[in-house]
Amino acid sequence: MALLEALRSFRRADEEMRRRISRDMDMNITDMQTLQLVIAAERAGEPITPRTIAGRLGISTASTTKLLDRLTLSGHLVRQPHPRDRRSVVVVATPHAHEEVRERLGHMHERMAAVARSVAPECRAAAAAFLQRMADELGRFGAVAPLTPKAPEAGRDDSSAGAPT
Repeated sequence: MALLEALRSFRRADEEMRRRISRDMDMNITDMQTLQLVIAAERAGEPITPRTIAGRLGISTASTTKLLDRLTLSGHLVRQPHPRDRRSVVVVATPHAHEEVRERLGHMHERMAAVARSVAPECRAAAAAFLQRMADELGRFGAVAPLTPKAPEAGRDDSSAGAPT
């Protein structure tokens, strides 16, 4: 239980830190998540489109357009022609956005790296595996079948359920 409580404590602290950073940058959480997605895509050398952003955030394309308009107006993002698909655009972080994220998050990332380095080398693989398995479980949450089967609909013959068709 202590391990799970420590994980819950970490998640609460992470969520609160993201709220503070977003507030300090005059953004909402979704704006900050978008900025992080765009910067991560740039670091990976992958162009990111508004449609990809909408899918990753689980929001509509209309909401994404408003979000990107807001971040463009604030000087954090620009839309550019897609390098390989003339019908599409990509979203790119401005130097101002990179500087602001680095300024706000750089020191925290350095401190987090120091904490990670303080974990005994022989324990790192187990800690990383635990965190990855927890992330995988959270990723599956809501995507798995319910624990109790649904009652058959009235008037429907379920006697062939599971039988090959």
